[in-house]
Amino acid sequence: MEKKLYIIFLVLLAPGILPGQDKRQIVYLYPNGAPGFESRKNEPEQAKDWWVKNIHNPSLTVYLPPKEKANGSAVIICPGGGHRELVFTAEGEDAAEYFNNLGVTAFVLKYRLFREENSPYKQEHTLQDGRRAMRLVRQQAAIWKLDTNRIGLMGFSAGGELAGWVAFNSPNNNQAKGDSIDKVKCKPDFLILVYPGPLAVPDTLLSGAPPLFMIAANDDECCSEPVIKLLQLYRKANIKTEVHLYEQGSHAFNMGKRSSLKSINTWPQRMADWLSDNAYLHK
Repeated sequence: MEKKLYIIFLVLLAPGILPGQDKRQIVYLYPNGAPGFESRKNEPEQAKDWWVKNIHNPSLTVYLPPKEKANGSAVIICPGGGHRELVFTAEGEDAAEYFNNLGVTAFVLKYRLFREENSPYKQEHTLQDGRRAMRLVRQQAAIWKLDTNRIGLMGFSAGGELAGWVAFNSPNNNQAKGDSIDKVKCKPDFLILVYPGPLAVPDTLLSGAPPLFMIAANDDECCSEPVIKLLQLYRKANIKTEVHLYEQGSHAFNMGKRSSLKSINTWPQRMADWLSDNAYLHK
């Protein structure tokens, strides 16, 4: 009887969680809509081809690995798009499917966009969504059979900025008013930044920053410099990091599928090697 009540509570708390169903479950971050913007909860998203925008009810799309491969690790993926849209296909779905092949459960985050035309949101709302996503996955890890010490965060470009804000500017817990989710640790256990935007770089790096994997192209005028700056901060703090700065590739090469460069085609394997070497892929 207690088990049935527990499942009912979770479904009510985060609509869309239905264990055992399709691997692409939708989990909304806030049961009543984003705080302060509840009235916009039911406004439809806009999506076409590779992008999604007009996000007023932030959510996670869940991608489950095959049962025989699942190893208990998880990653929340923040697609890029300049905070004006989300590159949901190439920097969300493609990444999630790659992680599933490694046995990692993946969650693609649809967060609020503060630079979208006529957006009512500010940077703080985007950060709120990133923190909430980390806390929700960690709190409800038992549903997906996750190891709460192996829940990471990944971001592409502007999504890398969001991932950096969460990783470098979040407390271990939150004493502010809120539901039980808001009091869960929101720092990721590992961090992956793919050509992160300049806002990802903190002024200083506090102790306890997560192990970091980064990748960018040297000819990326926007986002090679943030990688170099973060590397310097990590080296100074003596925190584990691995960086791949490719000669060419420019910006937004996604998971490497569409590039004509062999080095860019295979960059995800470097990430998989790093995850394996650091025991994130072990069962």
